[in-house]
Amino acid sequence: MSDAGNKSAWRDLRVRLLSAIVLVAVAGIGIGAGGLLYQILIIGVMAGMAAEAATLLGVSVKSWRGIVYVLWALGAGLAAATGRWDTFPIFCVTSLVFGAPLCAVMCVIVLSGTALQWLRLGGVMPVLFVVCVVVASDSCAYLTGRLVGGPKLAPRISPGKTRSGAVGGLVGAVLAGSLIAQISGQGGIAMAAVWAALLGVAAQTGDLAESAMKRALGVKDSGTLLPGHGGLLDRFDGLVAAAPLAAVASLCVGAGVPFWQAGLHAVFAALAGKLPG
Repeated sequence: MSDAGNKSAWRDLRVRLLSAIVLVAVAGIGIGAGGLLYQILIIGVMAGMAAEAATLLGVSVKSWRGIVYVLWALGAGLAAATGRWDTFPIFCVTSLVFGAPLCAVMCVIVLSGTALQWLRLGGVMPVLFVVCVVVASDSCAYLTGRLVGGPKLAPRISPGKTRSGAVGGLVGAVLAGSLIAQISGQGGIAMAAVWAALLGVAAQTGDLAESAMKRALGVKDSGTLLPGHGGLLDRFDGLVAAAPLAAVASLCVGAGVPFWQAGLHAVFAALAGKLPG
């Protein structure tokens, strides 16, 4: 690589790192503080993702349709913040008025935003577990793919992703989840590893899904809000898939019990309790 190329790569990496530091700081403060600050953070991200989705799918956020679409996400976030957990299906189904593509993205935004607010009711650790697992999965997949290389994972969707990267991401997710469970002092490390693996798979699936959407639309990034990273949908594509799964797991355990302690028996018992008769 030429000196000019080296300088350009360093500039790109520096911008990416600085952006990541700011992002981690803001997220860390919000997650740690909880309450109103955390709710504002989540609702703001939901609105931002809705704005990006509308733009990607050809709807100007300055048009009445784009404004209402963003307000839809805001409304869903506010409903969750005020404890109206039963309203998220309504926001999902009624978003069909915007058409199937925008409805699909809105469902993802509403489910993930609601899930993240629900998980924070259990304290810092459930949210930290999910976030750390997703970040570890993403980072380890990237590093392993770069170092090891090998066959592509899904060349038609995301040519840069490799099978070795997927395995590395899964290992990173398991290690991160186990570490958070250990640090929390709440036990359940073995099941934490299992749930971390499941969340890691969900995160990678979300990443691939967003890549497929961008490829179909012929765009590289969902936005430009985060220098070096793209848009909110680019940065949180794994989190929006993992958070709802963690929230479902939390419904299978008792109050005060971390979701990663949900075993198969707890999951089946919770499902059986929802069956009629």
